[in-house]
Amino acid sequence: MRPARTATMGHMTTTATTTTTPVVGFEQVTRSYGSVRAVDGLTLALHPGETVALLGPNGAGKSTTLDLLLGLRQPDSGTVRVFGTSPREAIVAGRVGAMLQSGGLMDEVTVAELVRLACDLHPRPYKPGDVLARAGIAQIADRKVNKLSGGQAQRVRFALATAGDSDLIVLDEPTTGMDVSARQAFWSTMREQADQGRTVLFATHYLEEADAIADRVLVLHRGRLLADGTAAEIKAKAGARRVSFDLEGPIDEAPLRALPFLTSIDISGQTIRIQSTDADATVHALYGLGVYPRNLEVAGLGLEQAFVAITEAEEARQS
Repeated sequence: MRPARTATMGHMTTTATTTTTPVVGFEQVTRSYGSVRAVDGLTLALHPGETVALLGPNGAGKSTTLDLLLGLRQPDSGTVRVFGTSPREAIVAGRVGAMLQSGGLMDEVTVAELVRLACDLHPRPYKPGDVLARAGIAQIADRKVNKLSGGQAQRVRFALATAGDSDLIVLDEPTTGMDVSARQAFWSTMREQADQGRTVLFATHYLEEADAIADRVLVLHRGRLLADGTAAEIKAKAGARRVSFDLEGPIDEAPLRALPFLTSIDISGQTIRIQSTDADATVHALYGLGVYPRNLEVAGLGLEQAFVAITEAEEARQS
């Protein structure tokens, strides 16, 4: 957790005080759409200064969770609190900035006009010029919003989410449509926001972003929280390791697929890549086959492989 901050931007200086009240608190929250339970008994707490990635396959409940946090939807049961108050109260007070996938931008206005409006509406606004510069859109300030590319529109949404001194920034798939350099610049800015003591919560399909950026990773599946920890802890939770090697000559697949403790195997030409819950035993058995593996590598799972392993294990448990 990062310390309390003194943040200066534009004409405003604010000092955040240390508090034990969670930034976000979900307590046994459920939300259904007909027979589909999108959020199922979700309990979690976010704290000041955390950068938190929200992961899950399509239909896991990520967007509904963010909608509940922002007061866009109401829970069927349970409670959602933001800075100890209702989501609406926190948003009206200017404590929350959000960048969502849903909802369009106003047409026939310029980027500068839209950002200026967002600043005028925020209880603790920054100077529009500073907001434009931080979002990397000063050079397109005079362009009409409906003439923007997808990546430019995403950066405008980010500018609107950070038009004032909010303590929580919520981002839903924030870098969709951005090129690599724009994504890097975006996350550099978000790290600065977190270093100033703000809490950043983002949902993403780019798992390398979660691995590189997040202090904490939440994995949702069918509305339930499957895993909660650092990226390293999530990888360890998967309980498997990667083993890769090359074989020469004809490959007999049957004994390879029968190796002990395998959870998956991929044979591509002369290269074999496997996942094992006991890599030492698997490698020992491999040598017992009388083959000579070259370029043998044993490593922990990346976050993407760990994510897949955790969600597949849950699917198997529920089937």
